[in-house]
Amino acid sequence: MVQKVYDVKGMTCAHCVQAVSSELAGLPGVDDVQVDLPSGRVTLPSEQPLDRAVVAAVDEAGYELAGGEAR
Repeated sequence: MVQKVYDVKGMTCAHCVQAVSSELAGLPGVDDVQVDLPSGRVTLPSEQPLDRAVVAAVDEAGYELAGGEAR
């Protein structure tokens, strides 16, 4: 299991959280998506590394990663 934390720019409300969570939950091997709205951090446990797929999914939701992976 791989767990990464990403900073997402532009999330300001529950709708934003839902949009990002929905896109990320659709990625293969993703078991859970945890979004902390105040910090803009998304914790994403998955079966395999998904960095490129995460960038694309966050972009599809209408947001962008702030400097890539946070941790």
